[in-house]
Amino acid sequence: MTQGPVLENVLKRVKAGKASHWVLLDPDDFSPKEGARIAASAESAGVNAVLVGGSLMRSNNFDDFVHGVKESVSLPVILFPGDATQLSRHADAVLFLSLVSGRNPVNLIGEQVKGAPVIKEFGIEPISTAYMLVESGAVSSVEFMSNTRPLPRKKPMIAAAHALAAQYMGMQMVYLEAGSGAPCSVPPNMVKAVGDYVDIPVIVGGGIRDAATAREKLQAGANVIVTGNLLLAPDGVSKLEEIARAVTGETSR
Repeated sequence: MTQGPVLENVLKRVKAGKASHWVLLDPDDFSPKEGARIAASAESAGVNAVLVGGSLMRSNNFDDFVHGVKESVSLPVILFPGDATQLSRHADAVLFLSLVSGRNPVNLIGEQVKGAPVIKEFGIEPISTAYMLVESGAVSSVEFMSNTRPLPRKKPMIAAAHALAAQYMGMQMVYLEAGSGAPCSVPPNMVKAVGDYVDIPVIVGGGIRDAATAREKLQAGANVIVTGNLLLAPDGVSKLEEIARAVTGETSR
């Protein structure tokens, strides 16, 4: 699969030993105006890209939301779709997710078949990504909506084998996901096991609420840290700045 500019930039950072911090905005949590404001604040804080998407879309303002975010930042805006309806021509790229940790064909290939022609029409960059849910101590929205079981958090080699299989199938990144607002983030030994097995970038998200946790994932082998729900807290933006400083000042393994 060819590399577009967004993925190429990620790979350049990995090769240079630089970690990345992406912020995730869910249109169900913010209005388009709020999303644009927070995205601008995130760029000022030092994040490297903005993700937009969610497990359940209650509002019908997705396209307006993405457009507003894109107009407010010079960063790459990357879609993180819960299904094929969460696509917008205003984005730079889309994580073309396959939920390889599950066995539900809808999330392995069904929604991808629906979305592929739209992505082609919009001309946005698809980044083939192995999406892997990890036990976090509570049922996450994506676990419930996808009707799949997460990987057991105490079995890192099961995660590593899934990630390696995804790489062999041609996927370009691995995303280890504990879920939005997860009580427990992805265990560092699982991050390490996956990073040791694959040669593609490893993204880690879910339950990362402070700089110390972000550093833990980077030191275990993560290349990209994703934060999202902390923005709902009163001190969310300041926490975001703290994590961004830690991540962008830290070298990835």
